[in-house]
Amino acid sequence: MVGPKSRQRVAPNTVEFFQDFMSPTAYLAHTQLPALVERTGAALVRRTMLTLELHELTGNRSPMTVRNKARWALADLARFAKRYGVALAMNPHFPMKMLDVLHGAYVAETDGVLAGYCDAVFSAVWVDAVDVDDRQALRGVLEAAGLDGAGILSRVDEPARHEALMATTREAAQRGAFGAPTFFVADEMHFGQDRLDFVEAALRA
Repeated sequence: MVGPKSRQRVAPNTVEFFQDFMSPTAYLAHTQLPALVERTGAALVRRTMLTLELHELTGNRSPMTVRNKARWALADLARFAKRYGVALAMNPHFPMKMLDVLHGAYVAETDGVLAGYCDAVFSAVWVDAVDVDDRQALRGVLEAAGLDGAGILSRVDEPARHEALMATTREAAQRGAFGAPTFFVADEMHFGQDRLDFVEAALRA
């Protein structure tokens, strides 16, 4: 568990990816990161946070709450999905709490299956438009991906999962983050899936 004063230590040539499954831009970044780390030989460390709490801590708010910005953001998401050649569908079940999937990421990390878990959940939310607040639906998503859906969900209510989520969110705020996706290469921060070229340049420096 990462506390506010005990930041996770990472090796050189590492990109930390502060993610939240509710963010479509985090999903787009997720689709591009495997190729980026392959090109650079970097290690990828996924850090799952609660963006709504991060907004509270930093005084930020979602662009979707600003009418004109939301209209632009939706069009921009579609443009980037087309550029990347990936599917993207706005989920009709929003707003969702998503605490089960966020807590589940910490269970999956403990079990050593976080990468597969993220693949399954990001696709469920932003390609297949699944209501991941429905535990039966979420279990089906995880089991279809070859994961132990029942086993993961049996542990999402453990207090340690929420404590870890909040600790990571506080750490993100303390390091300067204000939304998802946020990337750190050492102490250099980059925000947004459209800044992955800067992330790559930092990794190559």
